[in-house]
Amino acid sequence: MPSEIALLESRAMRVEHVGRVEALDKVKALRLLPDSVHVSTEGVARYFEVSTEVIKKVTQRHRDELTENGMQVVKGSDLGKYQRDNVSLSSEGEGSYPQRRSSLTLFTRRAVLNVAMLLRDSDIARRVRTYLLDAEEGWREGYASLDRRVTNLEQCLAGVGTALQELGPVLERMSQRLDSLDQRLDATNRVVAAMSNRLCELSDDMIRMDARMDDFARQLRDLRRRRRR
Repeated sequence: MPSEIALLESRAMRVEHVGRVEALDKVKALRLLPDSVHVSTEGVARYFEVSTEVIKKVTQRHRDELTENGMQVVKGSDLGKYQRDNVSLSSEGEGSYPQRRSSLTLFTRRAVLNVAMLLRDSDIARRVRTYLLDAEEGWREGYASLDRRVTNLEQCLAGVGTALQELGPVLERMSQRLDSLDQRLDATNRVVAAMSNRLCELSDDMIRMDARMDDFARQLRDLRRRRRR
């Protein structure tokens, strides 16, 4: 499991975790500006319970990294448009936008999480980092468990393969015996069919014999009648 120091020092490791913004609300509710997207420098400071100067120093030292994760500075006409679109910060408890403010730094949730992985002297930031690392450890344990289950399944399948190989000759012999039985059944069917044909012929012979017997009986009756006369 990577340490908290590694997370503070390694930008590559921070990149791996910066998308897991749900960690922020798991530790403490993050209040967004009226646009429901950004947080001001003051809002970030309030979340981490540090001064705005501390956040500004972190911003200065890691501007490129934070910018990659959504931090931006609005100035001039863009600032005026943003102020008009969002009216004020009164819902955030910061009062109205200063009329003569020259710029405004805005942080996305990704950028705030990025700050959490850079800010050393904040208990909230440490709790966020701990949540990230603990969740990662849980994911690794789950992956290891899944890997073990897959390995066990592969071993079982290997055993099934061996059993099938051993069963192959048995199945082949059974198949040969079934073929032999089919041949014998075919021969039996042919014999039965021949017997059926012969019985049909005998039945015809019996019918013809019955007819001849009837004819012979008639001839005898005629002969008796002639003798009586």
